[in-house]
Amino acid sequence: MAVKHRRPADAERDPKAAELGRAVSRLRCELAAYPVELSDRTVADEELTALDVMVREGRAEVPELRRSLLLIASSLGSVSRLGPSVTAVRTAIDRFGDAPHR
Repeated sequence: MAVKHRRPADAERDPKAAELGRAVSRLRCELAAYPVELSDRTVADEELTALDVMVREGRAEVPELRRSLLLIASSLGSVSRLGPSVTAVRTAIDRFGDAPHR
């Protein structure tokens, strides 16, 4: 019986990508469970999907990651319940480098 070897996805090979994938997944779940209708929820969902695709395809470019983060954060506004998950996505993106100086 032959054993097929699966090539690991970039997220499985790159710990930064794996961390971002987990953070995106967590935020997606929390957003889906959030009972209040948000006017820009669709924007947040689309950008979370974009981040997920970037991670899975191994094409996580810092400017695109930051753009998606900005759109997610602005579309969710000040929903404090989602704040920790948004922060986790931001932290994961910062690990890719080129973090802005404060």
